Parts: sequence; structure tokens; C-alpha cells
Amino acid sequence: MGRIFFVVLAIMAASVYGVHVIEQSGITSPKRVVVKQVKRRPADPGSVVITAKNGHFATEARVDGREIDFIVDTGATVVALRESDAADLGYRPHEQDYKVKISTANGEGRGALVRLSRVEIGDITVRDVSALVLHDDALSVNLLGMSFLSRVRWKQERGELVLEE
Repeated sequence: MGRIFFVVLAIMAASVYGVHVIEQSGITSPKRVVVKQVKRRPADPGSVVITAKNGHFATEARVDGREIDFIVDTGATVVALRESDAADLGYRPHEQDYKVKISTANGEGRGALVRLSRVEIGDITVRDVSALVLHDDALSVNLLGMSFLSRVRWKQERGELVLEE
């Protein structure tokens, strides 16, 4: 159990470093990410294509029916939400719920685990998705991590990320 927690913590730290790199690349503002339109493949309604911008895949998703912006992060173990965006979605962890230790570019911090009822991108829906809520000063952009991505088929090709149910 201790090893699993350490591995999850290490992956989360790497994800947070990835956010720092994204922030330095200039594709995000301090408040919101610039979202690329999700395209459906004409022949396959269960497929969406996200085009890269500056080497990063930004998309809009619906979480529990509400729209929210994400950067796709295959290095993130779970979906990571900014506290303000999580509150807009109805997730308001109490301070004592922030139990998961994290290491960010801004220093050490803590996150609160939540379960999202459903996450949708285009026609793709994933239910009961694990997520981590982080204080806004620890995370400038929401991350679409492996708790979503591991439950769909995905591949990266020619500057596009293809997701399939």
C-alpha cells in the first residue's frame, strides 16, 4: 500500500511539473486555457480528434453536464481540477479533505480526492472518474489525466490526439 501511494505521489509530482512546462510555453493564461475545438470523425460518431497547439492538446469537456477546459496530460494519474472550477461543478471539498500530498512548481501542497459522475468529450462518455481537486495557486489549468484516458482508446498521430470509445 505504501509503494502504491509513493508511485501515485511521484506520478502526480511529474504531472505538476508538466503543468509548469505548459505554463512556461505560453499556451495558457493564468486564468483559463485556450481550447481547441473537438472534431468528430465523420464515419465514426464514437471518435473525437483534438488538434495540438504548441505541442499540447487542449480540449473542452463536459463534467457532470457542465463545460470545462482541460489540457490532456498522459503523465497525470488522475484528472486534476482547479479548486474554483471544481466549485463551479459542485465539488467543494472541506479543508480537512485535502489529504493527498503533492509537489508542484510552486512548492508542496495537498489535494482532495473526488469522484466525477461523468466526463464527456464529444460523443465519448466515461462515468465514475477519479479526480484530484487542487488549490488554484497550485494548478493554473485543469488536467485530463489517466483516470479518464485509461478508459478510452487513444493514439497520437500527426499532431492530433484521437480518442475512441
